[in-house]
Amino acid sequence: MKKRRKSLYSCQSCGYQAPKWMGRCPECGGWDTLAEEVVEDGDRFQSAPSKRGVAVPEPESILAIETLEEPRMPSGIPEFDRVLGGGIVAGSLVLIGGDPGIGKSTLMLQVLDGLAQNGRRVLYVSGEESKGQIHLRSQRLGVSAESLFVVTEIHVDAILSILATQKPAAVVIDSVQTMYNAELSSAPGSVGQVRETTMKLMVMAKKSGIPIFLVGHVTKDGAIAGPRIMEHMVDTVLYFEGDTNHIFRVLRAVKNRFGSTNEIGVFEMRGGGLVQVLNPSALFLAERPENAPGSVVTASMEGTRPILVEIQGLVSRSGLGTPRRTVLGLDSNRVALLVAVMEKKMGMNLAGLDIFMNVAGGVRITEPAVDLAILAATASSFLDRPLPEGAVVLGEVGLTGEVRGISQLEGRAAEIQKMGFTHFIVPESGAKRLKKIDGLKVSGVRHVAQAMEILF
Repeated sequence: MKKRRKSLYSCQSCGYQAPKWMGRCPECGGWDTLAEEVVEDGDRFQSAPSKRGVAVPEPESILAIETLEEPRMPSGIPEFDRVLGGGIVAGSLVLIGGDPGIGKSTLMLQVLDGLAQNGRRVLYVSGEESKGQIHLRSQRLGVSAESLFVVTEIHVDAILSILATQKPAAVVIDSVQTMYNAELSSAPGSVGQVRETTMKLMVMAKKSGIPIFLVGHVTKDGAIAGPRIMEHMVDTVLYFEGDTNHIFRVLRAVKNRFGSTNEIGVFEMRGGGLVQVLNPSALFLAERPENAPGSVVTASMEGTRPILVEIQGLVSRSGLGTPRRTVLGLDSNRVALLVAVMEKKMGMNLAGLDIFMNVAGGVRITEPAVDLAILAATASSFLDRPLPEGAVVLGEVGLTGEVRGISQLEGRAAEIQKMGFTHFIVPESGAKRLKKIDGLKVSGVRHVAQAMEILF
């Protein structure tokens, strides 16, 4: 029986499908995002598995299932392995996204070079650049491994044939939005193409045990372009973050079936490519001004790693009817909450003043443990008084002005001592639990007013 072909209109943002075109997607609200896709109206999924000749699997007790512990494959870049959970897992499908020009292709080429330097045969598949362009970039990055192979191809079936014959140790697809499945009539990058391409690559990775890395484009909102189901299909989702105007790049996992999602990797962009930063605290504090009002050092936990960062605050007279509140690297709502606490509980009149907050180095901090540091930076600029030399501030602040306890104080304190700081202002509950550390004075505070008395 000949299959009929019919048209469906799929939203390029969320994957919603409709039988006719609409100007606005009813699912995500996007305008002019529905594109036509031609599909075959067959009975492929309508008959029972037994009637299609497919073997029906027998359910098995979870206690009877045998697991094989396979060692992870090191990439040669410890910061990259840290984010993955200790190395590359065989048969894993990893999606890495980031803004244009942030360094996704550079990072992936360096990862493959690290694998190839250990004698492994790896493959870089590009749908965006020619072999000549990739060779020029490899020369700039110092990539010279003989077992790193490059192919330019967008047809996913051709790529699968190459993987079946070559059997590389790892593969990079750059990018998944350029891949094309001949079974669909829609253009590369459409919802259907991205979904079906990812599905075929996922099946290949699981059957062959080859780890596959998919480079993905992002939308203007920062989400990976394509259907949301793509992020559910892959094993790991990585985001390469950073401002193109800054030299620092942060690799962060938002999904990881084989490890924690709290770890980050810090890199520095140089002329010869990305260089891993093994001591981010020293790099972020290298240019910190001394005795400057509005500058406060705090300790943020990124997974199991404590990182010392500088929070800068600037309070100035406003020439506008509505004062400005500009925040970079912090939660703006959290900053507004802390400003309200300062006005109500500390008697500081900040209503008619502009307030600017920034985390130096382009880092983004989301944990509430830095609340007291935000408050101290604002108060320091408002009073035009610098903090005592060698002081580090840490603690969560509640709406009544109380300073609440935080986690992992021991690790933060060890990093503070290693970086040469001598005074640690922490919540009183945490100070009681913290063991004595040579050369580090620990001051426990219960209320923000008590912290201000110690600092100013």
